[in-house]
Amino acid sequence: MAKKRAPKSSSRGKSVKKPRSFLKKLFIFLFKLSLLGIVIGGIGLIYLDVQVKQKFEGKRWALPAKVYARPLELYPGQVLDRQAFKAELKGLGYRFVNRADKPGMVEWASSRARVYTRGFSFPDADESAQRLLLTFRGDQLASIKDDRGQPVNLSRLEPILIGGIYPRDNEDRDLIRLDQAPQYLIDALIQIEDRDYYEHFGISLRGIARAMWVNIKAKRFVQGGSTLTQQLIKNFYLTSDRTLARKLMEIPMAVLLDLHYDKDEILEAYLNEVYLGQSGARAVHGFGLASQYYFAQPIHELKLHQVALLAGMVKGPSYYDPRRQPERAKKRRDLVLKVLQEQGAISMKQRLDAEKQPLGVVKQKSLHKGGYPAYLDLVKRQLREEYPEEVLSSEGLRVFTSLDPMVQANTAAALTQTIAKLQKRYGKPVIDLQGGIVVTDPQTGEVLALVGGRNARYQGFNRALDARRPIGSLVKPAVFLAGLEEGYTLSTMLDDQPISVPLSDGSSWVPQNFDRVSHGKVPLYLSLAKSYNQSTAQLGMDVGLSNVIDLLERLGIERDPKPYPSLLLGAESMSPFEIAAIYQTIAANGFRTPMRAIRLVTDVEGNELSRYPFEVKQVVSAENMHLIQYALQAVTREGTGRYVYSRLPAGLNVAGKTGTSNDQRDSWFAGFAGDRLAVVWLGLDDNKKLPFTGSGGALRVWTELMVKEQPQPFMAYQPEDIEYHWIEEKTGRVAAEHCQGVRQLPFIKGTAPQEYAECANRQQSESLDWFKQWFR
Repeated sequence: MAKKRAPKSSSRGKSVKKPRSFLKKLFIFLFKLSLLGIVIGGIGLIYLDVQVKQKFEGKRWALPAKVYARPLELYPGQVLDRQAFKAELKGLGYRFVNRADKPGMVEWASSRARVYTRGFSFPDADESAQRLLLTFRGDQLASIKDDRGQPVNLSRLEPILIGGIYPRDNEDRDLIRLDQAPQYLIDALIQIEDRDYYEHFGISLRGIARAMWVNIKAKRFVQGGSTLTQQLIKNFYLTSDRTLARKLMEIPMAVLLDLHYDKDEILEAYLNEVYLGQSGARAVHGFGLASQYYFAQPIHELKLHQVALLAGMVKGPSYYDPRRQPERAKKRRDLVLKVLQEQGAISMKQRLDAEKQPLGVVKQKSLHKGGYPAYLDLVKRQLREEYPEEVLSSEGLRVFTSLDPMVQANTAAALTQTIAKLQKRYGKPVIDLQGGIVVTDPQTGEVLALVGGRNARYQGFNRALDARRPIGSLVKPAVFLAGLEEGYTLSTMLDDQPISVPLSDGSSWVPQNFDRVSHGKVPLYLSLAKSYNQSTAQLGMDVGLSNVIDLLERLGIERDPKPYPSLLLGAESMSPFEIAAIYQTIAANGFRTPMRAIRLVTDVEGNELSRYPFEVKQVVSAENMHLIQYALQAVTREGTGRYVYSRLPAGLNVAGKTGTSNDQRDSWFAGFAGDRLAVVWLGLDDNKKLPFTGSGGALRVWTELMVKEQPQPFMAYQPEDIEYHWIEEKTGRVAAEHCQGVRQLPFIKGTAPQEYAECANRQQSESLDWFKQWFR
């Protein structure tokens, strides 16, 4: 019998079991991998969830500090230039209409105006919107009445927002609440950007599928299918890069955001986050700021056609920029209007009426915001003395300043108009002429205006603060004040003859008069009025450089002047702002007042953080200050500044001093009226010689400014210890009123000359003879 072959069960068994073992292991591996993926995904979701909630519930945005001009106060009897007032209303975005029935509207007539104010939350009180009837009599506000016909003693317009201090990313926004947004805006965003917004859970599966199909056909990533929630996630948390990784991150975050927060909360955040344009380096975010940037109006005042334009720009702010691409922007706006009508949000009549409207975008140059770079520069410098940069750029501080937009406009116009005239007269040598101006209230030290160059909107070199140039004869009032403190009087005869002062290097300082002529004996006041260099140098060397430097420091200079003889004629370099501090003290009767641009700082809720009160310190006696003020009035009446009265009325008393640096490279004038002080510098940035002096250049700008400003006349305070005497000009001796060549000069009691002029002696002799004859 044949032997049975043993079965190869072991080998067959192994061949059967091996696939089962492999599948089992593969299953276990995939299970573990999936579990790990779930764990990692869960951890990732938890991380994303924390990120979403942390930022959304915390401080969502770095809010820049907002800087405001002074509010325009309106009161009966106020001198108010009607055209300047109209310009300020336009700058605030008020609309001129036939019937002012809403805030932000004005009815304008020949002698009256009805203004519906917007109201404002001032630091001291909330002022509500109200309709005011203003009646004018010439350039005077005769009366103010409310809607009931009751007289109003005082009202304030909202202050102009002049700028901000932005975070490093240069994002700017004006936060709004959802209930402040026009319903048309909400409707337009929903219909154009995300029709299922209130139905979906943060993402739209239909939108994603549609976008995927478009991307597959295009063979590249061209469409995202984003909901409003996803757009917010992209802008708020992620980058704007069109990558698959960013898109995959966006989807779960949108779902998480929708899971945690109400639809209206998310929509409100979107309204404040969305990017809507670029203003230089500043990024315009949110509809609140965009409304101001494009229309100079608050968002709640916008009309249908304006809202449609902003809503349409969301798709591409640069592509649909209404200033650079008006035709493209109008087509986009009209498409939004069409969709709103088709979806029943507006009627056909509303659509057609809106389509007929122009874009209505204001010119950027007409916007107040961004129009005051030099002044904003000063504000930032003063703020940084007290606040860290991070606080200024992220905490939403409100900064209230003393900037007067009307004064600023007049100052900028005076500079540009005068430069144009000088260029027409002198041609190529002054084609690049520049200037810097500081305007203050001489009684408070508040800075009312600041111009850093001939283009007042240029955000570059600030000549008002940083152009440190030799000041020329602007230093002379300090030299003469030092002389008065050492016992000189206005009638003291100075020797206007050549002077040579030996220097430490073996050379000599030999100053000359501008006209290269010596004038012999001249009274002190006339030496200042005529700006004679030789007599000034004689006086300064007699008084001593240390006394002159001490006087300059008391008046307000914060640098250490070099103790060289040339200091007496203005070799020291200063900026217009530094000069303003010195003349501020002179105009304020010897009381030194810090130059202030900021009045008050509050936090975002309106709570006061810092106040900058009025401060004074008397540094020069009122008596000596009265004497120097007299001499500075003589400058404008009969001296180097007499041009002012070819344009100003004789009754408008002003005082000041011209200045021309060595080699005629700088043209200066510093002067003041009762409520205006201004320092003007003209020159070339390359320091080349000018074809005019201080009186031929800077004085012309200053005069043009005062013509526009119509300030109050300067009324010199006369202390009790001041008395006036008739003085013979050619000798400086006491004379009589009827004598020839005499004038009244002020003296501190006990300092008047003891010698009498011949005319006065003769009068005394004749009076004595008459007395004897009478009693004979």
